[in-house]
Amino acid sequence: MFKSFLWDESGAQVVEYALLIAVISILLIVALQPLATGTSLSDLADRVFTCLGGVECD
Repeated sequence: MFKSFLWDESGAQVVEYALLIAVISILLIVALQPLATGTSLSDLADRVFTCLGGVECD
């Protein structure tokens, strides 16, 4: 019974997806941190939309 538990990989995909989402989230936070000049989340969102809209970013 213990051997079958070790070879059971049915839950492995869920763990892999969770790790992938965690890594992507950390990378996004690190990448967007220089854009966060204000203290509120709406300021950050406005800055991202401005930069993605083709307007020159400061």
